[in-house]
This record gives sequence, C-alpha cells and structure tokens, in this order.
Amino acid sequence: MSETVLLDPGSERDPSEREPRGLPVGLAGKTVGLLDISKPRGDVFLDEIARLLEAEGASVARFRKPTFTRPAPTGLRQEIAEHCDLVLEGLAD
Repeated sequence: MSETVLLDPGSERDPSEREPRGLPVGLAGKTVGLLDISKPRGDVFLDEIARLLEAEGASVARFRKPTFTRPAPTGLRQEIAEHCDLVLEGLAD
C-alpha cells in the first residue's frame, strides 16, 4: 500500500503547524480555483485542467498573480479562499 504525501507550498521561513484538509470525495458541485502564476503558457496548461475539471462536474474560477516572482497578494489569496473549495496552482514554460 502506498502512502499519500501532501506538500504545503507555503513559505518554509515561517512554517505553520496545521492539520491539512481531507480531499473531497468528488468534484461535482465543488468550485475549484485555478491560479495562474503568470509564467508563459501557464494559461494553456490551466485551460486543459479547467476542461477536465468541468467534465467532472466542478465549477472553475480563474485567478492570476501579477508576477511569478512574488507570492500572491493577500487580497488575491483571500478572494480565492472565500470562493473556492479547492485550488490548483499552475505554471509552465
């Protein structure tokens, strides 16, 4: 049996101790946020992910960071947290 490992993309300079949420049983009726970090062709990758998620019954909300070189602004993170059940961050080059 394999072990599931969840990685937290948060800052390692300030690690937080919190229990990760469990994964949903399905995607139907869930809102999945797709965060484009503003690297070239990231939108192309996320377009395909959105198509696959919608085929599974999820609603998709799209978000974009102003630049890939800095963390997402606080307001953007709050907006994602308020509107989404799950979030995927995509990058490409």
